[in-house]
Amino acid sequence: MDSISTPMLFGILFGLVFLSAYFSSSETGMMSINRYRLRHQVKNNNRAAKRVDKLLQRPDRLIGLILIGNNLVNIFASAIATVIGIRLFGDVGIAIATGALTLVILIFAEVTPKTIAALYPERVAFPSSLILLPMLKVLYPFVWLINLITNGLLRLFGINTNDATQQQLSSEELRSIVSETNGMIPKSHQDMLTSILDLEKVTVEDIMIPRSEIGAIDINDEWKSIQKQLGHLQHTRILLYRDQVDDAVGFIHARDLMHLHSKAQFDKSNLIRSVRELYFIHEATSLNVQLLKFQENKERIGLVVDEYGDIQGLVTLEDILEEIVGEFTTSVSPTVSDEIQLQDDGSYLVDGSMNIREMNKEMDWHFPIDGPKTLNGLLLEYFQDIPSQGVSIRLAGYPVEIIRVENNKAQSVRILPGLYDNKSDSESDDE
Repeated sequence: MDSISTPMLFGILFGLVFLSAYFSSSETGMMSINRYRLRHQVKNNNRAAKRVDKLLQRPDRLIGLILIGNNLVNIFASAIATVIGIRLFGDVGIAIATGALTLVILIFAEVTPKTIAALYPERVAFPSSLILLPMLKVLYPFVWLINLITNGLLRLFGINTNDATQQQLSSEELRSIVSETNGMIPKSHQDMLTSILDLEKVTVEDIMIPRSEIGAIDINDEWKSIQKQLGHLQHTRILLYRDQVDDAVGFIHARDLMHLHSKAQFDKSNLIRSVRELYFIHEATSLNVQLLKFQENKERIGLVVDEYGDIQGLVTLEDILEEIVGEFTTSVSPTVSDEIQLQDDGSYLVDGSMNIREMNKEMDWHFPIDGPKTLNGLLLEYFQDIPSQGVSIRLAGYPVEIIRVENNKAQSVRILPGLYDNKSDSESDDE
């Protein structure tokens, strides 16, 4: 190096620092790039994305290549800086050169380029792949040798790089991604996506129409009484049973009733012959599973049964879809708004039979849903007895007052959400 002038050595040193910055930024950019966005761009035949994807298919080779280049450049830069230091300051120049080069590399070849690459990984990784891909072919023997040694060391610790699979997102991670796409996905679409992810956590028991509210007719009643009931029921599918709901006969569709009327065959025997076969669902079935079963079996409605085979309620395809998209405005069944009434003082009168999940979803409340399904059931669990009218308590942090008790259950309850204090445990405040 004695024949090379000092200004030339400074130029070489500057070029080496620039190369070190390139390798540092390339490493961070390649490792920070969004893999799912990259796959989407690969499917759209983006050439730069294909190059990057090819390099990332073997990250051990990519890292080996970048580190070989970066270390060679840094070592060479250290040698050049040492020569420059000795020429300018004598023997003490070695220490000066070491300190100065360390500071320069840290700022200009490490922190700054890596920060830029972390913020804009695609802008760094895509152009870098133009150099790294052919460089990998040229230096492949060296990269192979380095990988052979490092992979051997990893195997000593029980790590096999050949078994490394692409990272998969859990439902919770996917939910977080959806919630963080503010502005990119409309709020209504975000809600639907998160609702789909929540289907696996909700069972048919959580959304079913309770047994006591099923629109059903006892086929053993007088024919005139049956005709009158058919005229007043507001459902397209009606359950027919004998004496009790557990002895269900089947469902009759409104279209079938109209068909019988049109052919002047509207009598009890023809009504029974027109019923459709019953479809039973276990109460613990998750909604995502049941949605697929409805599709596989070409069914739209089913009776929910417990472990003893007793009918507990009814669930429809519409009920599951409403968990995803919200209430249908055309639904003839009672909506949440019918069961919650806003009062002048800001409190709400809630029907005791209201489903807790629906109430929480509609009002953004936080009553526990891992126990009883209805508000009355939650009160019964808390009191361990039928609640008395006029009693006030703090339930799940909400002030609650029992307004009306009939037929051994709380028919009407007042809730004051404005006084919610984020307490997780229920506190008694009986009056």
